Amino acid sequence: CRDQYQRVSQRPQKLQGGNSGNSKGRNRTAAIRQKECHMTDKKDTHSGNMTSSIWGGRFSSGPSELMQDINASIDFDKRMFRQDIAGSKAHAAMLASCGIISDADRQAIDDGLDQILNEITSGTFTFSAALEDIHMNIESRLAEIVGEPARRLHTARSRNDQVATDFRLWVREVIDSLDVALADLQRTLIARAAEHADTLMPGYTHLQTAQPVTFGFHLMAYVEMFGRDRGRLADARKRLNESPLGAAALAGTSFPTNRNQTAELLGFDRPSANAMDAVSDRDFAVEFLAAAALCAVHMSRLAEEIVIWCSDGFKFISLSDAFTTGSSIMPQKRNPDAAELVRAKPGRIIGSLNGLLIVLKGLPLAYGKDMQEDKEGVFDAADALAIAIAATTGMVADMTANPAAMRAALASGFPTATDLADYLVRDLGMPFREAHHVSGAIVALASEKGCDLDGLDLADMQAIEPRITSAVLDVLTCEAAVSMRTSFGGTAPDEVRARIADARIRFALDSNISNGESS
Repeated sequence: CRDQYQRVSQRPQKLQGGNSGNSKGRNRTAAIRQKECHMTDKKDTHSGNMTSSIWGGRFSSGPSELMQDINASIDFDKRMFRQDIAGSKAHAAMLASCGIISDADRQAIDDGLDQILNEITSGTFTFSAALEDIHMNIESRLAEIVGEPARRLHTARSRNDQVATDFRLWVREVIDSLDVALADLQRTLIARAAEHADTLMPGYTHLQTAQPVTFGFHLMAYVEMFGRDRGRLADARKRLNESPLGAAALAGTSFPTNRNQTAELLGFDRPSANAMDAVSDRDFAVEFLAAAALCAVHMSRLAEEIVIWCSDGFKFISLSDAFTTGSSIMPQKRNPDAAELVRAKPGRIIGSLNGLLIVLKGLPLAYGKDMQEDKEGVFDAADALAIAIAATTGMVADMTANPAAMRAALASGFPTATDLADYLVRDLGMPFREAHHVSGAIVALASEKGCDLDGLDLADMQAIEPRITSAVLDVLTCEAAVSMRTSFGGTAPDEVRARIADARIRFALDSNISNGESS
C-alpha cells in the first residue's frame, strides 16, 4: 500500500538543491545563486537600465521581490520535472526531424536533459524562484550545460502549451497509478468477501436493522463502487489524452512542425484540434478532481462503517495496532484513527475541485495567469486520494471479523419482517400492501411479547391472520431469509460467490492489467 502511495505522490528527492555533505554541490549552489542575481536584474549596455533576463529588452527593470513571490510556481510545479523533460525531448526530436534544428543540437539537448534528470533525482539540482517555474529552471540549466542548442529548444513552443502538456502528462500518470491502487483495493475486498460469503450480519437502512445479509455481500458493494471510480478515471483519461504541444501561445506556429509526431512520442492519441482550446483547457484537471472527489466519498463511507463496526456498541470487527492509536489519558482506548482520517479526506479533495472550478469560472480565452492556480489543488488531491486508498486497502486486509457479534446483532430489530410479508404474498396470494400491514401487526405482537418473529407461536400469528400455516416457520430464521435471496445481485451466499467470480472478470482483477470498468 505504501509503495503505491509513493508512486502516486511522485515527489522528487531533496528538491531544495545542493548536497550539504558535498563540496561540489555547495559550490554549484553558490554559483547559481550568484548567477540568479545577475539574471534577475541585468544591466542593459545600450540604455544603462536594469532588465529582466527572462523577458529580455521589453522590461526596463527586474520584478520586485513581492512580484517574484506571487509569480513563482517552482515550489510546487517542480513535481512535473519528469514530464517537462519528456516533453522537451519529444519537442526537440520533432524539431530535428522537421529540419528546424540540427541532429547535433537535438543530441546535445537530449544529453543535457538526461543530466538534468539525474541531478534532480539525485538531489543536486538547485531550483530558483527567480526563474519562476519548472520550465525555465530546466531550460536555464540546460543552457549552462549545452550552450547554444538549449536556446533553440523553445522554437515553435510557448510556456502555455508546455505547461498544458506537462500537466496532462502528470495527471495521466497519476490516473494510471490510482487505477492500480484501486484495483488492489478491489482485490483485497473480494478476498475478504469470499472469506465471509456465509457470515450473517444485519443489513441497515437509516442505521436501523433492516434485513439479514452476509458480510461478504456487504463488502462486495464497495467493489462495485470502486469499479465505477476506476471507470470514471479511465473515462477522464480518454478525454485527457490529446496533446497540446505545438499549439504555442494560442494560435499555432508558422514553423513547419509535426504535432502528430510529438503526440505519438508522448503517448497521446492525437494532437488537440484547436490551438486556443489546447492552451486554455483545464477540463482534464476538473474531471480528475471530480472523479477523485467521488472516489474519496466512497472511501469515506467505508471508513465510517469501519469506525462503527469497531465501536463498543457493535464490535463487528477489530483492527490491529497497525491501524489504530491510543489515548494520551485513557489507557483502555484503541482508536480507529486511520479510518477517521480517510473519512475526512473528501473535505480537501472536494475543496480542490470547488477551488479550480471557481478559478476557471469566467476566464476569457486563451491563457491567464489565474491558471497557475490549477496545480496545487490537483497535487494535493492526488496525494490525499493515494494515501486514503493505501490506508483503506491496509485496513480491509488487517481487520478481523467477529461473526458471533454480527449474528448476535440479528437477534433484535425483527430483520425477517420483510420475509414474513413475502410469505403472505407468495403462499397466501395476499396483495403486498395488505401483507405489509399484517406483518406489521405481527411485529407489534412480537415486540409486546419481547421475542423475535421466529419466537412467536404459530397460534399467535394465526390470531392475526388465520390462513397462516406452519410453513411460515421455515422463512422466519435469518439463515433461511438470507438463503432465499437468490435474485441476481442478492445476498444468498451462492449468489455472492457468483458475483465475486463475475467481478474478477469485469474489473480485470485476475491479471496485472488495470483498465477500469469492463466493456
